[in-house]
Amino acid sequence: MQRIERLGTGIGWRPEIAEAVEAMPGIDWVEAVAENVCPGHVPDSLLRLRERGVTVVPHGVSLGLGGADRPDEGRLADLAARAETLGSPLVTEHIAFVRAGGALTASQPLEAGHLLPVPRTRDALDVLCENIRITQDALPVPLALENIAALFSWPGEEMTEGQFLYELVERTGVHLLIDVANLHTNHVNRGEDPAKALGELPVEAIAYVHVAGGFERDGVWHDSHAHPVPRPVLDILADLASRVSPPGVLLERDENFPAPQELERELDEIRRTLTTAPAEGRTVRPPSDTASRDTGAVQDTGPTRQRLALAQAALLSALVAGTPAPEGFDRARLKVQSRALCAKRADVVAKVAPELPEILGAAAYRPAFLSYARCRPMTDGYRRDALDFAEHLLDSGGPGDAGARRELERWWRERSGPTPPAAHPGARLARAARSVLHRGRPALRSA
Repeated sequence: MQRIERLGTGIGWRPEIAEAVEAMPGIDWVEAVAENVCPGHVPDSLLRLRERGVTVVPHGVSLGLGGADRPDEGRLADLAARAETLGSPLVTEHIAFVRAGGALTASQPLEAGHLLPVPRTRDALDVLCENIRITQDALPVPLALENIAALFSWPGEEMTEGQFLYELVERTGVHLLIDVANLHTNHVNRGEDPAKALGELPVEAIAYVHVAGGFERDGVWHDSHAHPVPRPVLDILADLASRVSPPGVLLERDENFPAPQELERELDEIRRTLTTAPAEGRTVRPPSDTASRDTGAVQDTGPTRQRLALAQAALLSALVAGTPAPEGFDRARLKVQSRALCAKRADVVAKVAPELPEILGAAAYRPAFLSYARCRPMTDGYRRDALDFAEHLLDSGGPGDAGARRELERWWRERSGPTPPAAHPGARLARAARSVLHRGRPALRSA
């Protein structure tokens, strides 16, 4: 395991707060969503930060290393290019799956548009370890993986989160990005003790720490990244800081951005939490070279991948396509997750294609999209989802306003092809055939 340089105190860089971040005192580093940074067109704000010596870390959200498929070579190449362009000391991703179906299950590919938990089982661990090794070989810098927040648990899990992460580090030598807000989320939603999880972690493998806010509704904690950091999350940060001095700590905020002074206040509170935490129990163990422990054995994960693929496809289909919940899952929690996924799709599509709520009207866009999304899964990213939604709306005779329909037809035609949808069934069938062929072509990926 390579050592990670000390990062200090940082904040998640987002275009909406780029100027505020540049002006903030005491910012040692920033983290940028990797998929939103094009190596050939790095935002000027990030370039200025780099020129000042501020470290930039790309944070990936689309690899899906916890999924049954091997990591996509194109996505790996993209992540490596971003790390090299930004001069980053490491890159980060998540212990999650984001898609399922496809060749391993001979079924329709499905995308969650969100980070979903992997089962803490031997099968899932074996597949994840192999996917991590493939990723480590493709990257020019070390990799760190983040624990995620979850609304539900898998039935039949064989390990706690701490045990799962400990063995993951032992077998691969990967670094950890510990999100203390996610530990709080899992405490509320799954009854998991954050102190126990921290006690089982290989804390010497921590590269840095995430701190973020959320909110509770009907007994479920939503990791929103759009609210102030609550006291319970800071308490977990203090517990972690009493066990190890993390190389870096970062404040995440993705939406509902407050005034810069409020962000600075939260950063000051994070710094105080770190400096006032008792240090008696801190580890002094150096990171060990654990990656070599498993590299000598070549393991056939084919059957394991297929078992995991079938389980993940059944779950994701229940979440995004309206099929029955697999046996053993909490059906009420899956319904909450399903509604959350629909809502997130509506929000992200509105950002990817802002013309849609403008054409339809803000009040009409959201219910129309949610009605479309409930039983029509996303299969090829948010940009394709926006086009499919527009096509569905036009094929079903909407929108009711003639002017809005003309505008939507024009918008769809400019992005999908020369021929707009028609109301006649034969024309719709021909368009559907062309659409199938179109979907076989590469599409621009979106986080």
